Amino acid sequence: MKTLLSFGHGFSARALTPLLLADGWQVIGTTRSAEKANALRAEGVEPVIFGEPLEAAMARASHVLTSAGPDTDGDPVLNAYGPLLETHLGSKAWVGYLSTTGVYGDHGGDWVDEETPLTPATRRGRMRVEAEAAWQALATATGAPLHIFRLAGIYGPGRGPFAKVRDGTARRIVKPGQVFSRIHVEDIAQILAASIARPRSGAIYNLCDDDPAPPEDVIGHAAELLGLPVPPAVPFETAEMTPMARSFYAESKRVRNDRVKQELGVTLKFPDYRSGLADLLQRERLAPK
Repeated sequence: MKTLLSFGHGFSARALTPLLLADGWQVIGTTRSAEKANALRAEGVEPVIFGEPLEAAMARASHVLTSAGPDTDGDPVLNAYGPLLETHLGSKAWVGYLSTTGVYGDHGGDWVDEETPLTPATRRGRMRVEAEAAWQALATATGAPLHIFRLAGIYGPGRGPFAKVRDGTARRIVKPGQVFSRIHVEDIAQILAASIARPRSGAIYNLCDDDPAPPEDVIGHAAELLGLPVPPAVPFETAEMTPMARSFYAESKRVRNDRVKQELGVTLKFPDYRSGLADLLQRERLAPK
């Protein structure tokens, strides 16, 4: 039986899960709390607390996905399970690492693709470059079929702008020339599934939609969909923001996604933020009260 061992089984991996379960897979997911473990179990996932022994789960797994981001100590999965991965990863049919388009750094709004040099402008981006390199080194040493997925800004059910627009806390922060790429979580899931079905060891894919856009446009459109006043524009220079939030504006680029279309045959469900936000709002309205 095909079995996915998913490290850091979070938002993106949980969107992939029903696609695999419907096809007869087993999914094992790590998490850090008993509460989250119970939630995963309710979704049909076999939970394991991160840090506990994983020899049996690794032996069962035919495929491995890691979504855990690096910190100042490096990649947490490699740190916790390095020897286990060195022993077993080469025997897997597919290994996926979820990274970020932040590895490309700032390009002044110009386009980047998978061949663009990695020049991250933030500490987070530099840690991701180091983590990618560590996973690539492990794949080279073990022969593991590693696939790297560089994700743009993720949104989806429960993770969108509507709540802040409704409660009046949304802000349209304007920095001239600033654009971001983004991706609906269901498109992440279908791209991962397509790669699993058509693996190419060493492949790198950008995961984003077709419409890089200024962040203030997204907030404005969300307000229009809700029939609420568009929040006023706030200049970036004077906006009150956390250092983390401000760091996102240090990079502006448009990300190409041609490879997932041409190589994996993917047609995006939500090719722009307008279709994605319309989907989220429709789900909200149909959800049980």
